[in-house]
Amino acid sequence: MTAEADTITLAGPPADRLLDRAAAVGQRVASQPRKLGWRHRLVFALTVTDAAGIVVALLVAQFVRFRTTALGAATPVSDVAYLSLGAAIAAVWLIALSATRSRMIRNIGTGTIEYQRVVNATLITFGTLAVVAFLLQVEIARGYLAVALPLGLVLLLGGRVAWRWILHSMRRVGRCTTGSIIVGRPDDVARVVDELRRQYRVGYRAIGATFAGSARTTGASRIDLPTVDFDDLAATSKRTRTRAVIVAGDLPGGSATIRRLGWDLENSQTELILVSRLTDVAGPRIHLRPINGLPMVHVDLPQYSGFAHAMKRIFDVVVAGTAVVLLSPLFAAIAVGVRLSSDGPVLFRQERVGAHGGRFTMLKFRSMVTDAEARLRELQDRNEGNGVLFKLHDDPRVTPFGRTLRRYSLDELPQLWNVVIGDMSLVGPRPPLPSEVERYQEDVNRRLLTKPGITGLWQVSGRSNLSWDESVKIDLYYVENWSITGDLVILLKTVRAVVGSNGAY
Repeated sequence: MTAEADTITLAGPPADRLLDRAAAVGQRVASQPRKLGWRHRLVFALTVTDAAGIVVALLVAQFVRFRTTALGAATPVSDVAYLSLGAAIAAVWLIALSATRSRMIRNIGTGTIEYQRVVNATLITFGTLAVVAFLLQVEIARGYLAVALPLGLVLLLGGRVAWRWILHSMRRVGRCTTGSIIVGRPDDVARVVDELRRQYRVGYRAIGATFAGSARTTGASRIDLPTVDFDDLAATSKRTRTRAVIVAGDLPGGSATIRRLGWDLENSQTELILVSRLTDVAGPRIHLRPINGLPMVHVDLPQYSGFAHAMKRIFDVVVAGTAVVLLSPLFAAIAVGVRLSSDGPVLFRQERVGAHGGRFTMLKFRSMVTDAEARLRELQDRNEGNGVLFKLHDDPRVTPFGRTLRRYSLDELPQLWNVVIGDMSLVGPRPPLPSEVERYQEDVNRRLLTKPGITGLWQVSGRSNLSWDESVKIDLYYVENWSITGDLVILLKTVRAVVGSNGAY
C-alpha cells in the first residue's frame, strides 16, 4: 500500500489574518491521486484472507470429523462429496461476506460494524445451508459443521484484526488516508481537524477548509490549511479529486445549504459526511427514523439498571472468578516477591468511592514503601500529574519490585477480588479517591452512576498521560455509552496497553 497523503501542519497565524494569508501565499487545495490504489489493494487482501480462512476451516473440519486428508476415503462418507459441499459452502460464505458489505472501506479500520457484518455473513451462510439441507433432505455430519462454523468465524475475524492493525500502522505515519475538505464555522472546523489528527485510525485527513459565515473566531487561528470559498467548494472538490467533504456542525442556512451542497457534489467521487453536534453520544444510541419531510433522530437515554447491567454483572463474576483461580500461582509468586523486596504487608488497601458514592476498600499488591502516604507531602511540589491526581515519574517511594509490577499493571490484579464481591467491574470509570470526589463539580459526579473498573477507556487512552479534563470526558463518555461489546473491545485493547506500558509509572 503506497503513500498517498500530504503532511498538514496544524499551527497557524491569528484568526483575522488567516484567509488573507492563504490568498497571499497562493495556497490551493492539493490535487489528489486519480486512483486511491490502497483501497483496491486492501479490499483484495481482505478477500484473499477471507477465502484462505474459509478454505482452511472447511478442510480442518473434514479432517477432524472424518480423519481424512481428502486423498482417500477413510470412512463410508465420500471425500469427494464433502469436498464438493465445502466448495459450495465457501462460495456462499464469500458471497455473503460481499452481500453484507463487510469489506466496505468506510467500515474498515474503525468500530465494530465490520466484525458484526462478518458474524452476520457467517450466520447467513450456515442458516442457508440448514434450510437447503432440510428442503433437499440432505444429511450433513453435525461434527463437520460444529468445527467449520466456529473455526471459520475465528479465522475470518483474526484476518480482519490483522489487516486492521496493518492499516492503523500505515495511517499512523500518514499513509492510506482520504483527503477531505472541512466545512463549517471556524471553531467547528478546528474541532474536527484536531479530532481527525488525533483519531488517525478513522483514515480522513484535512487538506482544505471552508469557513461558513463571516465571523472570525479563535478556532481559525489553530488551522493552517488552504481555504476555499463556499461557492467554489463543489468545483474545487471535483477539480482536485477530493474524496470527502466533511460538514462540521451547523451551517448558515441550515438544511437547505447542506442539501444544495449535496446537489452540487452529485456525479463526483466525493462523499458528503455530516459531523453531528451530538457530541459524546455513541452511534448505537442514535437512531434515524425516516419520515417524509421530517427525518427524526432518536437518542436513547442512558440506562443504569436492567437486563444489560445484569448481564454485565454475570460476565464480571464469571471472568473475574475464573481469572482468580487460574492466576493463583502468579498471585502467590508476586506475594513472595513483594515480601522479599521490602518490609511490610503484601496487599495495599485504600478507600475508594464506588457506584452512587458508596465507599469500598480497593486491593492492590503493595508497590511502595510502607510510609508512602506520610512522605507524600514532601513530594507535592514535584507533582507531574494532571492537577487533581498525584503522579511522579521515578517516584522514590516505589520499590524496585513495585516498579516492575506497575509497569505491567500486575499490582492491580487483586482488584479481581473486588470485582467478584461486587465493589468493582472489569470495565468502568477509574475508581476515584474520596478527596477527588470532594472536588468534583456537578457534571463530574456522573462518573459515580456505575461501578468503577479495573480497566476502562481511560486505561486504553493514555492512562497517566491524560489531562484531568480528558480523563473526565472519557469516563463520562463510557458511563453514558457502555455496552457489552464495547467492554470486550476495551478488554482486548487493555492487553495491548499493558504490554506496551503506555502511560504506566
